[in-house]
Formats: sequence, C-alpha cells, structure tokens
Amino acid sequence: MIAKLSGRLDSVGDDWAIVDVQGVGYLVHCSARTLSALGEVGEACTVHTDMQVSENDMRLLGFAEGSERDWFRLLTQVQGVGSKVGLAILSALSTGELRDACAGGDAASVARANGVGPKLAGRIVNELKDKAGALPGGGMAGVAAVGATPRGGASADAVSALENLGFKPAIAAQAVSRALEELGEDASEGDLIRVALKKAAG
Repeated sequence: MIAKLSGRLDSVGDDWAIVDVQGVGYLVHCSARTLSALGEVGEACTVHTDMQVSENDMRLLGFAEGSERDWFRLLTQVQGVGSKVGLAILSALSTGELRDACAGGDAASVARANGVGPKLAGRIVNELKDKAGALPGGGMAGVAAVGATPRGGASADAVSALENLGFKPAIAAQAVSRALEELGEDASEGDLIRVALKKAAG
C-alpha cells in the first residue's frame, strides 16, 4: 500500500492534485485544506496517502498531515460517509474543529460540510464522540505549520462566505490563508473576507 508520496506538485484541480515522483504522476484526491497546504505548482511537496480499492475503482486520497488521514479513516467507518463526503468534511473543518465538534456533540458544525445533512452529522458525532479524544487535532489547525486555514471561527466563516459567493473550496481556503498571512491571526471575519476576495479575484 502507498502510504506517503514525496515529489513535485505537478498540477491541481478542484479536489485533486497530481504529484510527480521521479517522473511518475500520482493522482491524489484531496480536501480543500490539503490542496491549500501543498504549495505552488512546481514546488516540492509531501502527501500522506490512503488507498481505496473497490470492485470497479482504485484511488489514492492525499492528506497534508497524518492526523487528517487518521480522521478520514475514522469518518469513512461511519455508515453513509464515503470518500467524497469524508473529504468534504475535512474541507469544511480542521482536524481540531472536527475533534472538538465530535467531543462536544456539535452536529451543526459537521453539517456545514457539503453533502452532510443533519441526520448524517448527528450519526457522525454520536459514533465518533468516544474516539475523538484519541486522535490529534493539531497540524491542520495551524496556519504556520502547513499554510491551511487555521482553527478558529473567523477564518472558517470567511472560507464559508467565499464558498457561498461561488468560489471553489480550494480557492476560498487559499485566499483566506493568504489574507491571514497579510492581516495576522487576530483579523476579524469582515477584514478577512475583504482581503480574501481580492486575493481570490486576482
């Protein structure tokens, strides 16, 4: 099984990236947070991976942090959560936010993810609340570590606002991350949205 890839970021799409490892391009499906953490096309990158094999499909899922992969594996054990929904949840919530939501029974936060209704969100929280404390919530929660949107209401709300305006999740996350670098971690939601809109439009 392929557990990790280190190479050059060849290209990216809405929910995937191609990592060139010594001339071989690996297509990995990623959350928006991971895509924003991989850096620019042409730069060196490393992704932790999980391979899913079904009767008629085989795909690699990529994650910027091992903790995100651990959460993905946990999420996809819940009935009704496939790889697409698992990545959608990890796009909407950092691992720290997801851990806190499950530990605190906050189904509404999980339901923010695309394709996750209140019933499924409740099932996820109920099934994972006892396991939440065993998994880390760092790494993807901190912008300094990987360049992803940090754990915190203002930045998460800013990403959501840009998505509501029609920006792709990966573009929204990247724009807010760049706005945070410019304004600092104490920036308000309004300022983040204003600067992120300029970044995304540019």
